[in-house]
Amino acid sequence: MKTLPVSTFSAPKGTYDLLPPDSAAFLAVREALAAPLRGAGYGYVETPGFEHVELFSRGVGESTDIVTKEMYTLTTKGGTRLALRPEGTASVLRAALQASLHRAGSLPVKLWYSGTYYRYERPQAGRYRHFSQIGAEAIGTEDPALDAELIILAADAYRSLGLTGVRLLLNSLGDRECRPAYRAALQEFLRGLDLDEDTRARIEINPLRVLDDKRESVRRQLAGAPAMSDHLCQACKEYHEQVRDLISGAGVAFTDDERLVRGLDYYTRTTFEFVHDGLGSQSAVGGGGRYDGLSEMLGGPALPSVGWAVGVDRTLLALRAEGVVQDLPSPTDVFAVPLGDEARRELFAMVTALRRAGVAADFAYGGRGVKSAMKSANRSGARYAVVAGDRDLAEGVVQVKDLGSGEQSPVPLTAVVDDLRRRLA
Repeated sequence: MKTLPVSTFSAPKGTYDLLPPDSAAFLAVREALAAPLRGAGYGYVETPGFEHVELFSRGVGESTDIVTKEMYTLTTKGGTRLALRPEGTASVLRAALQASLHRAGSLPVKLWYSGTYYRYERPQAGRYRHFSQIGAEAIGTEDPALDAELIILAADAYRSLGLTGVRLLLNSLGDRECRPAYRAALQEFLRGLDLDEDTRARIEINPLRVLDDKRESVRRQLAGAPAMSDHLCQACKEYHEQVRDLISGAGVAFTDDERLVRGLDYYTRTTFEFVHDGLGSQSAVGGGGRYDGLSEMLGGPALPSVGWAVGVDRTLLALRAEGVVQDLPSPTDVFAVPLGDEARRELFAMVTALRRAGVAADFAYGGRGVKSAMKSANRSGARYAVVAGDRDLAEGVVQVKDLGSGEQSPVPLTAVVDDLRRRLA
């Protein structure tokens, strides 16, 4: 079989490999974003990496860039059309409906998820063709306190990471009662603008999508567009005020942004986005909103819901932009260096016992000399090295070396696990 050159196996354009030591920071960010959700009663859900195309075209919206331009699709040998998931909400709601979770107990059904998502986009800093997100959904209840809860949980997660430059943008998109009048007013306004053919077609399908256009030539013309806040019905106004009051009461600052519609068609009422000015054009680090009609769009019962998704990749970029250094635990606490076959057997058994006792331990594999093995011990980040040769074992001891101070002392082999646990505690 012919050997292929290494370059043949480079990652596809717009993707990246996550490797140590960067992966440690990634995992720490993911854990910090998920921790508040677990503490608020959200259970973990995991869905397939691909779904039926119709799930996204119907749920996300046929007029969105995600569906029309960015979705990876494939056709199976049996003729089924599938899509790599471009976002998480539709998949999570589909899974909850399929399992009838809304019938299993009290509402809301609170779920969180973590995974990789795929969109065919022009690669640039902060925007890849695969990206990682933490998301949360509260399904089956219409309550401004739920909207506020999710916003506060995300804000607290950012704060726990040490981020200070994340800003919250907030808006209300109304509901099925008041949005039709706003839609008509917006369409009338947009039809009078100088727009390209594709954008003009979007006016008739979903005019709110035009408000999400990032091109400066379009944004200049939107300065006088009618505002949703002027068309909200009394119920939506009161709902939005309750959300604002609750998050303000929790000490979460926000800015009202009447142009905020986000990139998905299913949002109603509360819509929000977290942005960071240190990321350039790709400033959004997370966001979400209420999607009261999505369940019905997917063929399910009326289940008013709210959720968000936060980009792990973008959050890492925000940390770097602020110069925040994460306090990451060392992957190794103890590194064993055996000198000789007998020491190799004894120290390997010790490493196994340490791991079973909850101590992160590694071993000098490959029969290297002491100098090379000690270099590996220092590179591992371990606090202690355990060194033993034939003479040590004949005396029933091992040498425990503090890699920070350089101090070394003999410890009975039978007591070394307890001794190291004490030192590390």
